[in-house]
Amino acid sequence: MNLLRKILFPFAILYGFITSIRNFLFDKGILKSTSFDIPVIAVGNLSVGGTGKTPQIEYLIRLLADKYKVATLSRGYKRKSEGFVLADDNSNAEILGDEPFQFYQKFPNVQVAVDANRTNGITQLLSQKNKPQVILLDDAYQHRKVKAGFYILLTSYGDLYADDFMLPTGNLRESRSGANRANIVVVTKCPNNLSEEEQEEIRLKLKLNCSQQIFFTFIDYDTVIYGKNEKISVDEIKSESKVLLAGIAKPKPFFDYLKNENDECLTFPDHHHFSDTDLDSIQNKANGKKIITTEKDYVRLKNSKLVSQLYYLPIKSTFINHQQNFDVSILQYIKENSES
Repeated sequence: MNLLRKILFPFAILYGFITSIRNFLFDKGILKSTSFDIPVIAVGNLSVGGTGKTPQIEYLIRLLADKYKVATLSRGYKRKSEGFVLADDNSNAEILGDEPFQFYQKFPNVQVAVDANRTNGITQLLSQKNKPQVILLDDAYQHRKVKAGFYILLTSYGDLYADDFMLPTGNLRESRSGANRANIVVVTKCPNNLSEEEQEEIRLKLKLNCSQQIFFTFIDYDTVIYGKNEKISVDEIKSESKVLLAGIAKPKPFFDYLKNENDECLTFPDHHHFSDTDLDSIQNKANGKKIITTEKDYVRLKNSKLVSQLYYLPIKSTFINHQQNFDVSILQYIKENSES
């Protein structure tokens, strides 16, 4: 794979040139971006997948939902529906996509919508009788047809965009200069004991401008796994022989956190739709043992034949330091851009 990526280097140069031209045209107003009169916060990344967008969106929901009417708008990757869909009691992961359906189940007071056309999606949300006061755009950093009022750029500690290159040689969707659009950069999936000295080294490597803020977070795991009718402590389940199952972009930390030498780890592609053949294979390999999966996978599997032995481990994004400064920046932006 590494050799193939090196061979494709000329295509990476071409891809970078095309995306740079596109960004230039949006920056100069030659290509149109639509702004809206309410606070719109876009969360995304420069690279392909695996930076922790879902826990970051959930953090923002927890911060804002008691103060404002909040809506999330996602593309709804790999969903089987089309166009604008507003989540309701009839929704499921196939209609919304796994991550939006997870939002809908966890946060019943938040409007959850999907639309690949974010401009239309926002317009539709604002036409609702109970229209939102704040909209969170999930994975919309490159969706330049909407001009968000505030941009949060995520980059993984072990895979910083400053160390990456354009597709297909690397994993970047656009050049590193795209980071200049961010109001805040969050370095995700850090060691929870990341020192101030290491944080400063990363600040210098990312070369942010003086108006941009940077924060550092780590993935914080719940102390309990959850099944349909049961909760089990993580300490207890770690010592038990089990099957670990993940269909996410970068499952290694999940596996490392739970596994012991007797466990089997099953990996599927990100956003994978599990077929009957997949389910039979998983069930056979589990052979009656518990199956522990991610929360994102659980929303796709909870109505399957695996449900009686299926559990999930929730995660959240936790700030290493300066959490209050992050919160204040978000709340101040919303206050200054809300209708009086």
